[in-house]
Amino acid sequence: MKAWQVQGAGAPGDVLRWVDVEPLAPGPGQVVIDVRAAGIGLPDVFMCQGHYPLTPPLPFTPGQEVAGTVAAVGEGVDRPVGQRVMGVTAFYLGHGSFAEQCLADAGNIREVPEGLDDTGAAGFWIPHVTAWTGLVERGGIRAGEALVVLGASGGSGTAAVQLGVALGARVVGVVSDEAKAAFSRDLGATEAVVIGDQPVAPRVRDALGGPADLVFDPVGGALAEDVVTALGRNGRFLLIGFASGRWPSIDPHELVRTNTSLVGVIAGGQSTEELDRVHAELGELVRSGRLRNSVTATPAFAELPAALRELADRRVVGKQVLVR
Repeated sequence: MKAWQVQGAGAPGDVLRWVDVEPLAPGPGQVVIDVRAAGIGLPDVFMCQGHYPLTPPLPFTPGQEVAGTVAAVGEGVDRPVGQRVMGVTAFYLGHGSFAEQCLADAGNIREVPEGLDDTGAAGFWIPHVTAWTGLVERGGIRAGEALVVLGASGGSGTAAVQLGVALGARVVGVVSDEAKAAFSRDLGATEAVVIGDQPVAPRVRDALGGPADLVFDPVGGALAEDVVTALGRNGRFLLIGFASGRWPSIDPHELVRTNTSLVGVIAGGQSTEELDRVHAELGELVRSGRLRNSVTATPAFAELPAALRELADRRVVGKQVLVR
């Protein structure tokens, strides 16, 4: 079969090759998936560069997110061949979704909810489970609270904006330009603040008419160090990721001053039962129309290196999904 394979460490266009690889066979507890669409994320760029924590040994096929149909199942897997599924691939074993077929642990995939096509499904699971884990499980968000989403036009940011709105929060998105601000408002944000030469926190407070209750931060760096000062008493700062290149260095005084909690978030480690419950909750929000497809670009598989370059250069608004 054909697959994109990373054969070195560097820019995606320099290290990716479209090659023939051996067909996949599922081991116990695993599933082989015929790939219909594959979500693209910054971790795929970082894996090409060789500095993502779960980068497998060379050579490997990246691609964390997938939508497709079950082609084969391993021992102990009770899932029908031909079922439409979405979820997280076994990219960490080198068999990600940027290929004609990929491998996944059976516990990391779910049936595609009614209302999502293959494109929407491929970009859905990781961003929305991350948003749910952060806002609901770790942040304890309540209707009427004020939520600030950094990187609000990116993959996890768009999911957090929509989920926050669906759960009754007032949402302000923080973005890098006016086009991304318009996109964030279209997703339901009350307002969007564009990063500029001036501090962001005072403008966030102005947009909300007061302090924030939660900050959802997949960006990190100087932006996070600025926006933490927009939180009010009993605020929760949710550490999601570091798209800026580094985690923030937050002054403990800022946390103590407002009784703020600094909360680490990762969409991993949940039990099968917990993920089934999240899948059901998110599926209902999709069916009711409160979560909608935020995929804005659908490059073909042959265009993967260029698509990753656009993502690395922060030129993507919304979510990119490769389609076959």
